[in-house]
Amino acid sequence: MSDINLQEIHDTLVEVAFEAGRMILAANPNNIDKGSKMNSADIVTETDQAVERMVSNTLRTKYPSFSFVGEETYVAGETKVTSAPTFIVDPIDGTTNFVHGYPHGFCISLGLALDRRPAVGVVYNPALDTLWTAIKGQGAYCQRNASQEAGKGQGPKQKLPLNGGQPLGNLSTALVAVEWGSQRDGNNFDIKTRVFRQLTASKENGGSMVHSLRSLGSAALNICAVAAGQVDMYWEGGCYAWDVCAGWCILEESGGIMVSGNPGDWNPELDSRLYLAVRGAESGQKEIVEEFWGVIGEDKMDYKH
Repeated sequence: MSDINLQEIHDTLVEVAFEAGRMILAANPNNIDKGSKMNSADIVTETDQAVERMVSNTLRTKYPSFSFVGEETYVAGETKVTSAPTFIVDPIDGTTNFVHGYPHGFCISLGLALDRRPAVGVVYNPALDTLWTAIKGQGAYCQRNASQEAGKGQGPKQKLPLNGGQPLGNLSTALVAVEWGSQRDGNNFDIKTRVFRQLTASKENGGSMVHSLRSLGSAALNICAVAAGQVDMYWEGGCYAWDVCAGWCILEESGGIMVSGNPGDWNPELDSRLYLAVRGAESGQKEIVEEFWGVIGEDKMDYKH
């Protein structure tokens, strides 16, 4: 894999992301077919499917020897992330935000994994024209006014984290991103709601009294917010490799870390479905992870692949 040109792949993914963004913005969410995969909170649109076809065709044509994993072509129990060079793609992460016309929480997420680890990440929010990128070993960047559409000049690239990696305190000083997910019953949902309450409750009520919880509605954008230092942590159970691959690369290249959303695993698999992202910091990462794991306790989430 030493002959793989990561810069060329990065540049290709940026071009593909801009094309996908044009397709997404051209669609009127009020006039497109919407379906559901699991329930009313798990939405798929014809735009998701059209974007994935474009991305898949482009990448398979240019890199025919690479594997491809996309949300809309995933088959439970059959599609696997292997050690082969693999593009891992979510055509619209945050589809619920997209169909509601909420501009701050949907994006295209394009990642490349080598030996099952993120190596290139491109996340693009076309509504805000904001691009997040990273190449393994070369740092992570954010660029606003990124696409030069409508005659706009491209904005400057900003190196992440934007806050310079200020030290982390404890949970009582943290802003934490979470998501309800589409599975709204069973033990996993009970654990999530318990942890949400315990994170926010006052110290007198046995809680951690975090500054607050945030839900952007997109795993990729939540992770990018952590990479930027805008959010301190992001806890997730239930999403998939295509939700996190690109953002994971951006997070690590910003100095952040990805550990398991269940206690005890400091080196989770890309498709583990359980994640805790922590921003880059001069100090305090290990301590705040262990404090968060203490909130979860012994009752662990369990998601099937």
